[in-house]
Amino acid sequence: MTDDTPPQKELPFTAPKRRAKKASTALVVPEHRATKRRVFIWVGRILGGIAAFYMALILLFAVVPPPINLYQLGEAWRLGGIQKDWVSIDEMTPALGRSAVAAEDANFCLHWGFDMKAIREAVSEGSNRGASTISQQMVKNVFLWHGRSWLRKAMEAAMTPVVELFWSKSRILEVYLNVAEFGTGVFGVQAAAQHYFGVDARDLTPTQAARLAAVLPDPQNRNAAKPSNFVRRRTAAIISGAETIAADGRSACFEE
Repeated sequence: MTDDTPPQKELPFTAPKRRAKKASTALVVPEHRATKRRVFIWVGRILGGIAAFYMALILLFAVVPPPINLYQLGEAWRLGGIQKDWVSIDEMTPALGRSAVAAEDANFCLHWGFDMKAIREAVSEGSNRGASTISQQMVKNVFLWHGRSWLRKAMEAAMTPVVELFWSKSRILEVYLNVAEFGTGVFGVQAAAQHYFGVDARDLTPTQAARLAAVLPDPQNRNAAKPSNFVRRRTAAIISGAETIAADGRSACFEE
């Protein structure tokens, strides 16, 4: 090459297309992650708000009678009104608590919300009959809704140990007996005692208390004042069970 050779023209540098593609992708990824993070934050806030709401209700109803629940609201709308009247557990005959526990949850004083023995037996039989404790039923009645759904069962399972932690066994049984359905539109033992027998809850005989407990699993189709043969047999079994739990100490947690 001689000095007379003209200088070659420098071409502008062009970045490879593949690198340009990577650069543009890198701009999208942070925005995508930020969007996901915002979604997770809002979902967390919503779930946290729901948990805080129910926690506040649990603490409030530990000392204040629950005014009404979703099922009662629905029945009041359907029937045009319901019967209910709150009474403290001290205003109930002791036979009521013993009968309800003997009928629905004989190990009420021994578990922390779930009767694992009953659950194992129900699973082995392929049924959930008899596995739901009084604590679980109370949580469902007061805080949740009726009907079968995985969401309700999950919420019930999460809330029951919390209620057991902050409420006494006596309070759980007291609320349960005041919100349970004993007949169409009849809620709580005071309304049931007046409706079926014309007396207050404190004046029920052991047989009358056992009859009320006998209708609890199926209040729409059982009548405490006009018992069927099945309800009579069930009543006799409940009276015997109530005597047993009083004798062996399984009623001590709510009779202190």
